[in-house]
Amino acid sequence: MIALTPRRVAGALRDACRLDVIAFKPGNVSLDAPGHEMSACDFLKSAAVAVDALAAPAGGLGERVLAAIAATHAAVGCNTNLGIVLLTAPLALAALHPSAERNLRARLAALLGTTSVEDARLVYRAICLAAPAGLGASEDQDVRDEPTANLTRVMEIAAPRDFVARQYATVFDDVFERGLPTLRTARERWGSMAWAAVACFVRFAAEIPDSHIVRKYGEARAAALITRFREVESAMKACENPADLLPALVALDGELKLGGVNPGTSADLTVASLAALFLETALQAEQS
Repeated sequence: MIALTPRRVAGALRDACRLDVIAFKPGNVSLDAPGHEMSACDFLKSAAVAVDALAAPAGGLGERVLAAIAATHAAVGCNTNLGIVLLTAPLALAALHPSAERNLRARLAALLGTTSVEDARLVYRAICLAAPAGLGASEDQDVRDEPTANLTRVMEIAAPRDFVARQYATVFDDVFERGLPTLRTARERWGSMAWAAVACFVRFAAEIPDSHIVRKYGEARAAALITRFREVESAMKACENPADLLPALVALDGELKLGGVNPGTSADLTVASLAALFLETALQAEQS
């Protein structure tokens, strides 16, 4: 039976969150580009307090999510990481559970098949505490009500309008089918995990309507953002040295932040992809 230690899982999550702020992601917060009334320091503080809850040796999925969001709220007083927590909590728990399976996605599928109504209730509390921008109402399983279905089911209901919820409904299809291949290809091509993270972010932003943008500004604005990022993606695929694109990325970053546009869901999916890569690598290296 194979299981990663809490320390190993916490290390993988910290590395993913560190790369999130090192990578220059247009419209998003990074070390070199604060914005949206937040700084990289806020995200690093959030990661520092959330990771231990996510990688705790005991506790269910809902407990981990709520503990991580409560710790974040106490540390920075704003929503820096709800999407990251919702996405990395099941990845972390899947790696912590003893299993003969080395494949992280197979572990994740088993975990998502066992979520409970209590998990949903605790996640609802976490979402209300984080109070993400543009949070609307739902006729079925609204987060302000008591859930009557398990966490995976309520995420399935929300999946058509939210790409974080979609991951629970599809066993993280976008993370494993888009994010991981992009990270591996870009890392091999450029020898840089930071630039691989940028490429991953750009692919998500160029291929899926960012849920954060849809909630705040509507589908038309999200579609326009996809068009802009497709131009960036084409340029990245054609370049030998991604650093040559930095002036264009900086210009786009300024344009997006001036308009208050933050592709936050694309960034969350990038962190989840990094975490999945690191956790799966660690699982593959474990001895039975």
